[in-house]
Amino acid sequence: MIEAALARVTGFIEDAAERYRREASYPVPAFRLSVDGKDIAQLVSPRLMSLLLTDNRGIEADQLSITLSDHDGMLAIPRTGAVIRLWLGWSDTGLVDKGTYTVDEAEHTGAPDVLNIRARSADLRKGLKTKRERSWSNTTLGKVLGDIATNNGLKATIASALGGLPILQLDQANESDANLISRVGEEFDAVVTVKAGCLLCLPAGGGKTASGLALPHITLTRADGDQHRYLQADRDSYDGVRAYFYDVNSAKKQEVIAGGGENLKDLRHTYSDRQSALRAARSEFNRLQRGSATLSYTLAVGRPDLIPELTYTLLGVKAEIDEIIWYGGNVQHNLSADSGYTVSLELESKLPEDTVEGLAEENQQNYTGIIAYYRDEKTGKEKSRTAGDQSKPKRLLWLYVNKHTAKRAVDREWKRMQAARAEVEGPANSRAKT
Repeated sequence: MIEAALARVTGFIEDAAERYRREASYPVPAFRLSVDGKDIAQLVSPRLMSLLLTDNRGIEADQLSITLSDHDGMLAIPRTGAVIRLWLGWSDTGLVDKGTYTVDEAEHTGAPDVLNIRARSADLRKGLKTKRERSWSNTTLGKVLGDIATNNGLKATIASALGGLPILQLDQANESDANLISRVGEEFDAVVTVKAGCLLCLPAGGGKTASGLALPHITLTRADGDQHRYLQADRDSYDGVRAYFYDVNSAKKQEVIAGGGENLKDLRHTYSDRQSALRAARSEFNRLQRGSATLSYTLAVGRPDLIPELTYTLLGVKAEIDEIIWYGGNVQHNLSADSGYTVSLELESKLPEDTVEGLAEENQQNYTGIIAYYRDEKTGKEKSRTAGDQSKPKRLLWLYVNKHTAKRAVDREWKRMQAARAEVEGPANSRAKT
């Protein structure tokens, strides 16, 4: 009996050692799930068909979808309102806590019998969806968001660059807090979201925390990617954005324009003052500029540490893709029996931080030179490269990866500008001689 017991223990130790060696040499996806505090990972692991987590940027709730095989009819359908907590990772690097989610849908289909569970971020409180009537006058963005956070039992963390921005008048008329903060975020070109019991407000495209510290900058290579889709749109399809407002001293509708030119995008909302209208026009123009180049990138080996708001450098994909910095939007984590653990990223071109307002205000005419901004590889700070007279330079749209790519872009645009100027001046000189 002792020998049999010893054999079982020895066999277990050898199996565990072999499993450890195998997992160390060939990492496998790993996850952990708990429902209302009870760990169910071992129960669902043999039944897992797919797990999809969408980590959304902004106020939209993060979504978790789990599909399980119920071939033997032994699974219980979870109650709505149950709290699911998820960890994701790999056998060799450990797990990353991906947050808690409240079950709002449970669907059973067959045959074959399958249980689908859908849950949303537990941080999107019911109070945020309740419609309210109130207004603020002569206040700041920080005060408004602070009031909303307090009313919903949340802690407000607001970037210093945004908290002191003035709000002359803001009305909440039969509108939910969730919709209001989304609307305010659009007007101030900010990302407003609720994470881990905290109402966060960050500058859009900044790649920084609310305290101003830089978020991690991620470098991805061609080998990391499984699929990509790059789209460059004509940023000049809209030359600018126009917003309307009513002057306090006049009943006549007024307008402000961010950018310029003939093809303008009109904002539907009419604002109560010029400051709010101009701010909204600038924010929308910046969003159009960031969306001038987009990239969908799927990682063959998923990374649980990736979240929205990070910045990225791509290497070895395509010259036009590699030369600029990318700003991260929604992140989708996908774990399935067929494809393993993959991550899909939605990226958009990043604008230079210090020149966003200038980009929105420049006239796009009579330039005397070129200026481009790039990310210093050692410090992460933004620096510039120039060509021509800098009294009225044309600012290139994107933030470049390094000084070499910025210099190439500056030289390329400077040659185009000189060629275009020569074409215009050539006929004019000919006419002058005759």
